[in-house]
Parts: sequence; structure tokens; C-alpha cells
Amino acid sequence: MAQKKKHRSGNPGKQAHHHPKKPVARQKKIGWIAGARPHTLPVAIAPVIVGAGVAVRAHVFDLTLLLLALAVALFLQIGVNYANDYSDGVRGTDDHRVGPGRLTATGAKRAEHVRIAAFVFFGLALLAGIAITVLTQIWWLIAVGLVAVAAAWFYTGGKRPYGYSGLGEVAVFIFFGPVATMGTAFIQMKAFSFWALAGGVAMGLLAAAVLLINNIRDIDTDRIARKKTLATRLGQRASIGLYVVMLALPMLGALAIGFLLTDVLYVQFGWLIIAPAILIAVTARTAGEFITLLKLTTWSTLVYAVLFGLMIAQPWVAAA
Repeated sequence: MAQKKKHRSGNPGKQAHHHPKKPVARQKKIGWIAGARPHTLPVAIAPVIVGAGVAVRAHVFDLTLLLLALAVALFLQIGVNYANDYSDGVRGTDDHRVGPGRLTATGAKRAEHVRIAAFVFFGLALLAGIAITVLTQIWWLIAVGLVAVAAAWFYTGGKRPYGYSGLGEVAVFIFFGPVATMGTAFIQMKAFSFWALAGGVAMGLLAAAVLLINNIRDIDTDRIARKKTLATRLGQRASIGLYVVMLALPMLGALAIGFLLTDVLYVQFGWLIIAPAILIAVTARTAGEFITLLKLTTWSTLVYAVLFGLMIAQPWVAAA
């Protein structure tokens, strides 16, 4: 009598027992700090800087609200990093990855502990968001926060994670772009701003480029794991082309804005770091080159944010 084939749940929490507990040989065990992926934090900081610059331009600036907005962004970023580690680890997606090691996949930390860490940081982000809501009396911000946490978890969590369907870059563009940038400006200005939207679109494109180049590096292993990221769907050549567009458009947008606000033309100094990233991208072949490119892209996002934020705020800072 033939044995009945076991059904494998799409819920990562119910899959943990299918994977060996021993660490993957190709990866080194890491600790909690490395597992939080500190190198990704500039992507969370960048839109807050731009939003703060827009607020200063509008003659409003509240340091407490700025720090709380920064806390929300950082806690969400760390939370999604742990959540991604947990979900990809228990699914087996990270078993053969070529990048830095992961807490769950290497067996460095128990899967349930990594999941708890993710929700601890999601909770901290919500607490910071509630503090902002109480101070500003903008109650619908709570709904925005809940949606952001849900998006962070279901990126790779749940039965049908959207990150496995090629929508990760879309979510990153939205939440690390217009939502974070306009949100930071709105809680201080109590109004929407064209400059916050323009800066938010630029931040979203650069943040999405960070995720895209990470997924380009992992195309081969993601295909083995049946993780259908945007990069696996497009292929390496088309993905590199899209990556270049994502880096170039914010620079071209800043150039266009420079005709309205000449100070924004100084953002073009960002080419000093973005041009090398583009050059490496079109010539990269090895995993090591893509890891270097990932770091360069991440810092490009922060450099652009600092230049854009300072130049948007600069006339009013100088006047003060």
C-alpha cells in the first residue's frame, strides 16, 4: 500500500520541523547584532532625513517628533530583518545563500526566538507611533502603523508572502519612500507637501534598488528555493537595467527640481557614489562584487538623503 504524501504547510511556523537544526556549512554563525543587519539601517534613516528637511523649509521643526519618527523607521527595519531571517530560515530559503549568514538558517538562534525578536521590535515601532499620535492628535496614523507592520511581516511571512511573488520592491518603494518621507514631514507640518512627495519618490526608488541588487545576487539560490523575486522573474540582465534606472531617476529628478530651487543642484554630487555603483553593477560577476555593490547602494541612499534634505532646508537654515 502506497504511503500518503505529507502536505507541507505554507505557514513558516509550521514548517520549522522539516529543516535540520544543524548550521549550514557555507555560513558562519552570527549574533543578534549582526542578525539585525545594521548595514541596512541607512535605508530607514534616509527618508526621515528628507522629511525633516522639508519640515524645516516650512518653518516647523520638533526634535521630539523627529526622534520618534526615526525610532519608528529603525524599529520597523530591524523587525522586518528578524522576520525575514525567521521566515526564510524555516522555509529553507537561506540554506544555500551566498551572502552573510542568518540566525535561523545557521542554527545560531532558535527560530521561535528570532520570531519573538521580530515582534518585539514591531511592538517598539508601534509604541513610538502611538507616542507620535498622542502628541499630534492625528489618530489615523495608528492605521498607517498597523499596515506598515503587516507589510513587514507578510513580506516573507504567512502562507503567501508577497516577497516570494516579486512584489518586495513595490512595498519597499511605498513604505521607505513616500510613506516614511511624507509621514515625517506631515507630523510636523500637519499638511502634505510637494517637496516631501518628490523626495519620497526618490527615496523609494533608491530603497527599492537596495532590495533589487540584493535579490540579483541571490537569483540562483532563490530559484532553487522557488522564491520568485522580481530579479528571478526578470533575469539578471533586465534586473541590472532596472537597477540602473532606479539609481539614475532620483538624480535626474533632483536636476529637474534644481531649475526651481538652485540649491538642489548640489544633490548632483551624489553621482560621486552612484556612478561607481552603476559601473560595478554592469560589470559585476561574482557574489563578492554584488555584496560590495549592496553596501555601496545602501550608502548611496543615505548620501542622497543628506544632500537633498540639506538643500531643501538650506535657505531657511541660513536665514535663521
